[in-house]
Amino acid sequence: MSTPPFLKLPSCVRAVRVAGLAALWGEPVGTVRGTAVLVPGFTGSKEDFIALLEPLAEAGFRTVAVDQRGQYESGGPEDPAAYAVPALGADVRAVTAGLGVAGPVHLLGHSFGGQVVREAVLAAPEDLPWASLTLMSTGAGVIDPAEAARTAMLLEALDSMDLESIWQVMQQLEGERVPPLDPEIAEFLHRRWLANRPQGLRAAAAHLVSAPDRVDELAAVHLPKLVLSGERDYAWPVAEQSLMAERLGAARLVVPGAGHSPNADRPTETAAALAAFWSA
Repeated sequence: MSTPPFLKLPSCVRAVRVAGLAALWGEPVGTVRGTAVLVPGFTGSKEDFIALLEPLAEAGFRTVAVDQRGQYESGGPEDPAAYAVPALGADVRAVTAGLGVAGPVHLLGHSFGGQVVREAVLAAPEDLPWASLTLMSTGAGVIDPAEAARTAMLLEALDSMDLESIWQVMQQLEGERVPPLDPEIAEFLHRRWLANRPQGLRAAAAHLVSAPDRVDELAAVHLPKLVLSGERDYAWPVAEQSLMAERLGAARLVVPGAGHSPNADRPTETAAALAAFWSA
């Protein structure tokens, strides 16, 4: 899971709800050059993007980072079908429609969120409300075999254990962090995990171990695209992401020093890269 480097909201950011989903809304002080909808990954939340919001606002971009349905503060229904990827993609379209802003809107999905935004685009490729698409640390299809094995274990655990018990097992498997997490961040990660809807976790995990390759469909959509990643990634190999960019005819950027979450690992560099792409 992504670990935000801090939790205090910058002065330009406020907590809101858009189309029923919890969101962090970052607003530039001066002229707005565009708006970006930021969609987090599996076990993540809007806070995964918190370190991007101020530098993007300084670059002139409004940002709306959301908790997907079933994540953290968004909540969700009991029905497992409500968390299928097409339903989550429809939420992304609803959020975009609910912004009520002028100017170009850019779409970004991180990790599992990348496959959700792909679904949103492919649901109606002839009717696109976005000016560009960024796929961050995501892949063409299923996750790396080692990560798929861990995800399959989680799926099995979700059928027999509560979220607190699973959390305790995950902490034991992870071992002691070096350096240790700030207590406030550690408490947040625990609280966020417990706030997830188990049905949403099951649906996302099941998708990640069986996701179809829809790159050729997405390549046919006339939308500027960027594939961005760190220089290492446990979920989808970096070389695989580069190949996906080639198949998409997309711009490609690798953020030095970053892992699976460039938004948290190298936020200044990542924000600069995103602002440059959206400006172009």
